[in-house]
Amino acid sequence: MHILHLSAVTNWGGGENHIENLCYELKESNPEIKNTILCARDTPFHKRLEKSKLNYTTAPLKIKIDPRYFLKIGAFCKKEGVDLIHIHEPSALMSAILADKFYNLPPFVFSKKTSFPIKQRKKTLYKYNYPKIKKYLCVSDETKRIAENGIKDHEKLITIYHGTNLKTKGTDTPFKLREQYNIAPTKKIIGHIGNHIKAKHLETFIDVANIIINKEKRTDFFFIQIGTFTERTEALLDRVQELNLEGHIKFLGYTANASNFLPQFDFSMITSQSEGIPQVIYESMYHKTPVISTNVGGIPEAIEHNINGLLSPKHDPISLANHVKHLTNDLELQKSFVDISYKKLIQNFTTQTMAQKTLAIYKTILNNA
Repeated sequence: MHILHLSAVTNWGGGENHIENLCYELKESNPEIKNTILCARDTPFHKRLEKSKLNYTTAPLKIKIDPRYFLKIGAFCKKEGVDLIHIHEPSALMSAILADKFYNLPPFVFSKKTSFPIKQRKKTLYKYNYPKIKKYLCVSDETKRIAENGIKDHEKLITIYHGTNLKTKGTDTPFKLREQYNIAPTKKIIGHIGNHIKAKHLETFIDVANIIINKEKRTDFFFIQIGTFTERTEALLDRVQELNLEGHIKFLGYTANASNFLPQFDFSMITSQSEGIPQVIYESMYHKTPVISTNVGGIPEAIEHNINGLLSPKHDPISLANHVKHLTNDLELQKSFVDISYKKLIQNFTTQTMAQKTLAIYKTILNNA
């Protein structure tokens, strides 16, 4: 069996982490199955794959739909005898459909990794209901529920949680946050890991800092944000300056192995307005860092309010700030949360489980082909 994994994004995020984890797990557990990743050339994902032991190939991707990328899909499948194409995001799906018009490609599997609804436009519905897509692997039950509004055949929808790779965990970082930014031991570090995209709604993260630091006059907290800068970053930094928060919040930008910083956080905060289930949830569970999050997408399937974390509605910085203060004062609750989360992770959210469930889908599709 030869699987071609498609990613047509130009940054590094949770979706690419999922591809990497899936391929590593299958390489170890099922070496008879060949997995090849096709990614955009000269991107963070490409540079990361260069240092890996995974099979990969690249193609130029200078525009959203680049003929050099989608023609590479067809040529590679024909030359290498690809049996199935696993498509990991919407841009790659469109490229695969275009390649299919020229090369008559093998069957598709599509991973639905966000809880964004499928737009009810003719072209969008055509793309997502393309007949070569045999299964939709949804990152959460909530993602699956939302996808039902755009997918005609609900039997094709299945939930497979991504999870985290227990064998690749580390805590090594190029520096210690407290030393690098002169953060006193008495201060609590509230950390956020996520790229500067609309879904992460970092405006809420800044608003939480504003409430705690400026309105509550609590200077015993420091806020750290790690993630790739985008066109949204300038406005975020301007907002920090306007609120006179420069001495209380730090944006690190893209940082390799960002999850290794999690043990240095006192709390891991997620402020998203839309999600599947972010990888940082699983990483926080592993590193036993308490989670305070919005309750969007599939997050409540991993973090249950008052059971193993604290949840708030999206766009509600007051509620999130109250959770920070409450959890700070309850050490027993912190310990209970992280212990329950770790057990839940081991039972349900590992990449080993994810890989075997995904492999079972691959086999079902090819056996019925």
